[in-house]
Amino acid sequence: MRSDAEDTGSPAPLRAWPQRFASFLFDSLQGRFVLAMLGGLALVQLVVNLLWYSQIEQRVRRQTELAAHHVASGAIGAVRALRELPAAYRPLLIEQLRTMGGTRFLVFFNNAAVPVQPLPGQPMARMLEQQVTQELAAQLPQLNGGTPLRVALASPIGLAVSPSGALLSDLPESWVEPSLIAAERPAPFLVIQAETEPGQWLYLSSTLPDPYFLEQLEFFTWQRLTPQLLALGLAVGLTLIAVRAITRPLAGLSQAAARVGRRVAPKPLRVSGTQEVRQAIEAFNDMQERIRRYIGDRERLFASISHDLRTPITRLRLRSELLDDTAVQDEFHEDLDELDMMVKTALQIVKDTDIHENRAPLRIDLVLQKMVRDARMGGHPVELQSEPLTVFGKPLALKRAIGNLLDNAMFYGEGEGPVEVSMGADEDGMVAVTVRDHGPGVPEAALARLGQPYTRLEHGAAQRKEGLGLGLSIVREIVADHGGAVRFRNHPEGGFEVRLALPAG
Repeated sequence: MRSDAEDTGSPAPLRAWPQRFASFLFDSLQGRFVLAMLGGLALVQLVVNLLWYSQIEQRVRRQTELAAHHVASGAIGAVRALRELPAAYRPLLIEQLRTMGGTRFLVFFNNAAVPVQPLPGQPMARMLEQQVTQELAAQLPQLNGGTPLRVALASPIGLAVSPSGALLSDLPESWVEPSLIAAERPAPFLVIQAETEPGQWLYLSSTLPDPYFLEQLEFFTWQRLTPQLLALGLAVGLTLIAVRAITRPLAGLSQAAARVGRRVAPKPLRVSGTQEVRQAIEAFNDMQERIRRYIGDRERLFASISHDLRTPITRLRLRSELLDDTAVQDEFHEDLDELDMMVKTALQIVKDTDIHENRAPLRIDLVLQKMVRDARMGGHPVELQSEPLTVFGKPLALKRAIGNLLDNAMFYGEGEGPVEVSMGADEDGMVAVTVRDHGPGVPEAALARLGQPYTRLEHGAAQRKEGLGLGLSIVREIVADHGGAVRFRNHPEGGFEVRLALPAG
C-alpha cells in the first residue's frame, strides 16, 4: 500500500514535465534554435510539397482528359457496332468475341440497369465521368435524345455486372485480368450503361489506359512523408548538437558570473567557441580582473581607515577613565563601544561578510529613553510615552534603525513641534514603536517609494543636499531581518509617522 505522501506527490513530476519542456523550447537558446530550424524546414517542405502536388494534379488532370477521350472513343465504336447488328445476333457476337480472347470492354446486355457505387471522394473521377458522358452524348445522337445513360468509375471489388447479382470477380479469368481486381491493389473500372431499346440495357465495363493514375493524387502518404520526417529529425538532432557546442561556453560564462556575484574569485575562463563568444569571454575575464583589483584596493583602504579610527577611539577610552563621575564614564564607554562596533560593521560590510551580532532580549523602552535624553541634550524637543517592553533582536541594529527614524523626524520636523515617540504592545502581540514629526509630510504618491534605497523626495533633497536616501531603506531591512514590519503614513492631524512592529522578547 502506498503512503499518502506518495499518492499526493506522484503527479507532480507529470505536471512539471510539460512546463519544463515548454521552458526548454521557448526560454532556452537551444530550444529557440530548434524551433527556428524545425519551423523553417517544415515551412520549406510544405511549400515544396504544395508546388509538387500542384504539378502532379495538373498532370493527372491532363491524363484524365486523354483517358476519357480514349475510353469514350472505344465505347462509341462498340455501341455503333452492336447497334448495327440485329438483336438476335448480338449475344452470338459477344460470345464469339469472348471465346476468341475478348475485347477491351466487358459487354453484357441486361434487362435493367445495374446499380453501381462510384468511387467516393475523387474529384478527378467525377471529371472523367462527366467528360465520357459528354463525348458519348455528342457522338451518339440517339443517346442525346433522352435515352438513359449512366457512367461511373467504380471499384472492381463487389462490382455487379447484371441485375441478378453476378459480380465482376465471378467472371472467368480469360475475361478479366485477375491482378486488376486483386483486393490489395484493385484497379478502378469505368462502367457505361445505356438503354439501347426499351427494356434492354447495354453494359460496358473497362479499365483505363493507366489503371492506377488516380494513385498519383495520394500524395501525402506515409511512404512519401516518412523520408521528409526523417530529414526533419536529422536536422533537429544536428541543430541540437551544434547549438549545445555553441552554448557550452555561455553556460560556463553564466556560472562564472554567478560566482563573481557571490564574491568567489573564479579562475579566468578558457577562451573557446565562436568569435562572438570568445570576445564575450575575453571581456568577462578583463572585467573580473578589474573587479578583483578594485575589491582588493577597497578592502585595503577601509582597513586603513578602520585602523586610523581605532586609534582615537582608544585614546578617548583611556581619557574617559580619568572622569570622576561613574555614570558619565559608563555613558562614554557605551558610546565608544557603539562607535567601535560601527567601525567593525563598516569593515565587515565592505568585505561582504555577515554581521554576526548575537540576538538577545532588549529592553526597548530603556533604549528609547537614552536616545530621547541624548536628543534633548542636543536641544531637540522630543516627547516620549513608554512602558516596560522587551524585544528579541540585535541591539546595535535596532538602535541604528530607531536612531535613523529620530534623526529624520528631528530634521524634517524642526521648528514645527516636538517629535512624538510612543510604544506599546499591539493586538498581534508585537511591540509597536511609533515616531511622529510635525513637518510637511510626504506626498501620497511618494509613500509607496519610501524605504527603497536611494529614494529622496524633492523637499528632502532641497534641505539636505549631501544625503543619499538610505536611512529609511536601512530601517526597512533591519526590521524585516527581525521578522517585523514598517508602515509609513501621513498623520491625519499633520506631520509624518513611521510605525515599527517588532517581535516581543
